[in-house]
Amino acid sequence: MDLTADQLKNYDGSDDNKPIYVSIRGVVFDVSTGKSFYGPGGAYAAFSGREASRALAKMSKNEEDVSGDLDGLTEKEMGVLEDWEKKFRAKYPVVGRLVVS
Repeated sequence: MDLTADQLKNYDGSDDNKPIYVSIRGVVFDVSTGKSFYGPGGAYAAFSGREASRALAKMSKNEEDVSGDLDGLTEKEMGVLEDWEKKFRAKYPVVGRLVVS
């Protein structure tokens, strides 16, 4: 399934009838099984319904880092992002991809 950023926002955990999605490098994961982390009030709720690559790479929860912009990331940060992506692939199902609208 292809999702735009606006469509992805609908899967932020605010609607109990919808799954919770997080995108990493344009790959959309269903993180619903981690609702305690990604649901409202969870430690990583800021990433839900969004592209979170930069924030994960920088280990940041700052609003300005929750994006897919990888420009200016260090080699170390890119390695951290790769580690996160591997963890997500091992733990959560891929449900689609983020597309530019």
